[in-house]
Amino acid sequence: MSWADGWWSGARAIASPNFGPRPAGTHVSLVVLHSISLPPGQYGGDAVERLFTNQLDPAAHPAFADLRGLQVSAHFFLRRDGELMQFVSCDRRAWHAGVSHWRGRDNCNDYSIGIELEGLEGEPFEAVQYTRLATLLRVLQKRYGRFDVAGHEHVAPGRKRDPGPGFDWAGLKSLLRWRGERFAA
Repeated sequence: MSWADGWWSGARAIASPNFGPRPAGTHVSLVVLHSISLPPGQYGGDAVERLFTNQLDPAAHPAFADLRGLQVSAHFFLRRDGELMQFVSCDRRAWHAGVSHWRGRDNCNDYSIGIELEGLEGEPFEAVQYTRLATLLRVLQKRYGRFDVAGHEHVAPGRKRDPGPGFDWAGLKSLLRWRGERFAA
C-alpha cells in the first residue's frame, strides 16, 4: 500500500470539498477518534458519505434536518464491516474536531487526523473495526511519526461524547502495543 499526496491506497478515496490547508510548519501529532451513524443507529447506508460531500438531503430523514448546511469532514470513515474510506488528504486540514483543545494546544483540526467509526456513542464497536483501525494507525505512524490518540470526547469535553464508553480503549492499546501515555483513555 502506498501514499500519494496524503491519500492512502488502502482506503477507497471519496474527495470531500470540506478541508483547508494546515498552518505552515504544522505536523500531525494527534489522531482524533469519532463515532457516527446516519440516521442514528442505522448502519451501512450512504448518508455519512453524503454528509461529508455536502450531498445529504435534509428532507430524506427527520434526523437530517439539523444537518442542513453543515460542512464537515473527516480524513477517514471506518464502517462496521471494516470498509475504509478516505475523504480528505492527510496532508490537509479536515473539519472534524471543531472547537477543541489537546495538551495545551487549541484547534485540533490544525494538527490532527480525524477518523470516524460507524457506531453510536456508548455502544460497542465491531472487532473488524478495531483490527482495521490498528492497521490504519500503524500506517499513519510510519508516514507521520509518533502521535497521540484521543476521542472527540477528550478534545471537546462537555461538547462531544464520542466515541463514548462503548469504545474499547484497552483493546486498541493491546492490538497496537503502544505506550499508554499516547492515549487519552
